[in-house]
Amino acid sequence: MKLSCISAAVLLGSALILSACSVPNTVQRQVGANAVIEQITEGDEQGRYRNLYRGERQYPTTCEANCYPAHPQVSCQSPAQNCRYTGPQPVPALNTGFSVQWLGHASFIIHTPDQQQLLLDPVLGQFDWPVSWAQHFAGIIKRPYLPEVSAEQLAQTDAVLYSHLHYDHFSHATMAKIGTAPTYYMPLDMAAYMPSSGYNVVEQAWYSQSKLGELTLHMVPAHHFNSRKLFDDFNRALWGAWLIEHNGKKLFFAGDTGYSAHFSDIQQRYGDIDICLLPIASYYHETDGAWYRYVHTTPEDALTAAEELNCKVMIPWGYGNGSWQMGDHSSHSPLLRLLHMQQQLQTTVPLLILNEGDSVTL
Repeated sequence: MKLSCISAAVLLGSALILSACSVPNTVQRQVGANAVIEQITEGDEQGRYRNLYRGERQYPTTCEANCYPAHPQVSCQSPAQNCRYTGPQPVPALNTGFSVQWLGHASFIIHTPDQQQLLLDPVLGQFDWPVSWAQHFAGIIKRPYLPEVSAEQLAQTDAVLYSHLHYDHFSHATMAKIGTAPTYYMPLDMAAYMPSSGYNVVEQAWYSQSKLGELTLHMVPAHHFNSRKLFDDFNRALWGAWLIEHNGKKLFFAGDTGYSAHFSDIQQRYGDIDICLLPIASYYHETDGAWYRYVHTTPEDALTAAEELNCKVMIPWGYGNGSWQMGDHSSHSPLLRLLHMQQQLQTTVPLLILNEGDSVTL
């Protein structure tokens, strides 16, 4: 009986500790009169989100041969692997007041004209558990380069913006480092995937907006999908992109996305974009290449999107030493293809190529 009482006391104490560690998050939803919510309306998948432009895709252009020629300004330790861009980095005089630091893969630090610090899709380590555990057995490549951000710099963060739930964009471990002081912005129904630790969360629909200081944060469409768990999880939460606006100057972060008419839609709604952060990787697969490209822009797709958005400068991301080489031939093959296709297509949008850790004020 005494042992039973002790066991009961231990269990009760454990429950109290666990409940003390679990603090409900504060969640707001921004929809608005002009918002677009695209969901399945019937059948077993009713209520799940879907892309605006579905069905078979016709692409404006496709590189067919010799897509990855070596480039004199991309210095690599081995062919297209572990590289550094050594070419010029011309900075257009846009006078936006935005500063951009590429941390690697899809993660950025943005300093805004009103002296705020934003984090975009911050993942500062490897994948969260259990995918990190599965890496040892499934042969998933670990990122060889990890972003270096001090605790002091993280503490200056005013807001964190997420595009979707996939492990290379949404990290519980990184959230724990950032803490609960910033506001976390994300597409609809993603808050359910946040740890219960007292976070302040704002969920947004496509074409909705929030105010943050002098900024307007527009959640806009992306052509992708969303999931976090193995079972019954597909597209239960929305995905998207972010348009950050200050006094008419605009920075666009596309999130993971395939090419579709949503790029033209965004330009028609908001006008020309000053700074475009566009993905150029994760489109390649030996057997399922059509699907990979459907939800990830090739370099030539990104160049076309930049033209449709009327970007005044394009900064590419998704490749590099801080990526996981998912859906790519090598760490820098997408950059080689981008530089090649820029020349082939004679595009007019200026490219600004950053290495991991580089910062630029635009």
